[in-house]
Amino acid sequence: MKTVLTEKQQEDFLSRGFSRRNFGRIATMITAGAALPFYNEPALAQLSRVDAPPDAVMINSNENPLGPSQAAREAAIAMVAQGGRYLFGESTKVKSLLAKQEGVPEDCVKIYPGSSNPLTWSVLAFCSPTKPYVVADPGYEAGARAAAFVGAKAINVPLTKEYTHDVKAMAAASPDTGLIYVCNPNNPTGTLTPQADIDWLVANKPKGAIVMIDEAYTHITPTAPFNTAMVAAQKDVVILRTFSKIYGMAGLRAGAAIGRPDLLAKIDNYSQNGMLPITSMAAAYASLKDPNLVPERRKKIGDVRNDVFSFLDKNNFGFVPSVSNCFMVDVKRPGGQIAAAMAKEKVIVGRVWRAWPNHVRVTVGLPEEMDKFKAAFLKVMA
Repeated sequence: MKTVLTEKQQEDFLSRGFSRRNFGRIATMITAGAALPFYNEPALAQLSRVDAPPDAVMINSNENPLGPSQAAREAAIAMVAQGGRYLFGESTKVKSLLAKQEGVPEDCVKIYPGSSNPLTWSVLAFCSPTKPYVVADPGYEAGARAAAFVGAKAINVPLTKEYTHDVKAMAAASPDTGLIYVCNPNNPTGTLTPQADIDWLVANKPKGAIVMIDEAYTHITPTAPFNTAMVAAQKDVVILRTFSKIYGMAGLRAGAAIGRPDLLAKIDNYSQNGMLPITSMAAAYASLKDPNLVPERRKKIGDVRNDVFSFLDKNNFGFVPSVSNCFMVDVKRPGGQIAAAMAKEKVIVGRVWRAWPNHVRVTVGLPEEMDKFKAAFLKVMA
């Protein structure tokens, strides 16, 4: 069946510099959804995927091996019995609780199956052939891939020498920027951009541009800034949240966008507002209600990360000092070669970014998994 854009969508695209020749690809993007190779977190995770035996250590996709909390598991299991009903109110409960915790009106929160979907739709809503997408390099690739698919220019701005977002260069990248994407802490480097820099970017961005702040990993870092106060202050900002990382729900699919209602409405103009799984909504709600979950997991992840960094330091391996659940190791040779060699040792590490061809990304796993990483890495690097 041929997909046709609505009259409202066509008018919006034409006003932002799209030609009618673009409409077919745009319609495909809106309707094909997860079938597209850049569309969501699982799709991006495929870039790190390799065929591996069941006993392999999987530290390649920034997953949280702790999985959902006990309360979240129990809530999801209990909800299965009601799986024959739609229960739309379950996502409303998550929305209401998240809005209350973040100090924003409920109409400033939209719940999604993960956070990469609203990122992709935001590219459609705010970028075009005349309105570029600006992102750090190396950075999370989903937005740039979506921009390329619909003919919007993606401008990659290298990180600073301190591995932070170069906010001044990002603001100056184009006077017509549509969307500036900031993942903080950054994926793949796990490094943190100071709050003062983010404040400066929001205050000095090009007129009409939207700043998207992806807080997927923010909970993992004790000193990481949250930015929902900017939404309450009516700034041109959209915040992304996910339950895939610290909450351990990557496979259950839950996330949110937080922004002014008019910005969320523009994003939703290109989304497919389907039913959200009631099991994931029950697990997300239980996770938000647990006041000890985030600090306990933050400490567990931090302890394992710091232990691995001590190992790398001791053995004179170069790495980027991450504060997240992933880090980049400088292997001094094409990273793909090291990843392949590690796979032969049944340790699967992450992919290589074009900007840093001699680095590989490693996810912080369980203590016993990282012990296997250490042994394999010593063998491979020798």
